[in-house]
Amino acid sequence: MTIEHATHHDEEKRREIIATYPEHERDARASGVAHYGSGLVFPVADETIAVDAFALPPHFYRINGLDFGWDHPFAAVSLAWDKDTDTIYVTASYHVREQTPVTHAAAIRPWGEWIPCAWPHDGLAHDKGSGDRLSSLYAGQGLTMLPEHASHEEGGFGLEAGVIEMLERMQTGRFKVFRHLDDWFAEKRLYHREGGLIIKERDDILSATRIAMMMKRFAIIQPTKKPRMYGAAHAGAWMA
Repeated sequence: MTIEHATHHDEEKRREIIATYPEHERDARASGVAHYGSGLVFPVADETIAVDAFALPPHFYRINGLDFGWDHPFAAVSLAWDKDTDTIYVTASYHVREQTPVTHAAAIRPWGEWIPCAWPHDGLAHDKGSGDRLSSLYAGQGLTMLPEHASHEEGGFGLEAGVIEMLERMQTGRFKVFRHLDDWFAEKRLYHREGGLIIKERDDILSATRIAMMMKRFAIIQPTKKPRMYGAAHAGAWMA
């Protein structure tokens, strides 16, 4: 249970209560999760990156990120990039284990079938049942899959480089997450290092976020249908 579940307080009162906590204790006390201190990968208070959901302007660039899984959850996120301020927003997230591409794609398509989907290098593996490349199974379900697996613009797909970019954006106010995405924040609070190494557990949504950010150079704005002539007998008439 978190303070968000204390519904006998309204939103304003909950924010006031959280503000009374010392900053380094806010996430632990408000969210009821273990505090890893200096071991946290993202030692940034949730409240500094959380924003209320809003209608996305048409000039925001969009991209989704997928992280394939079966025993561990499949995860997906949708990002919106405001290039004017160079701010990235996490606007939607999804994760579930032991489900097929049909189920996952049905959950992601409502975000916008036109949104390109970035995917990790393990998407090059072939499905044991069909023999098809894993990424192509999702394309077959109506998702706009990018043709190549995710990589940094300068090459490679190292974990640390992607994590560092996310952290730097959080620290400079250029990375925001819609406040209602509880599962995203839950993973962020537990994401930590031991002996300097990132512990790759319960990080599926964060991995999908990192994959999408790696490929943000392929993000696009929503296409608009251009009017077209629909017959010589209707010269001068247009339809969408």
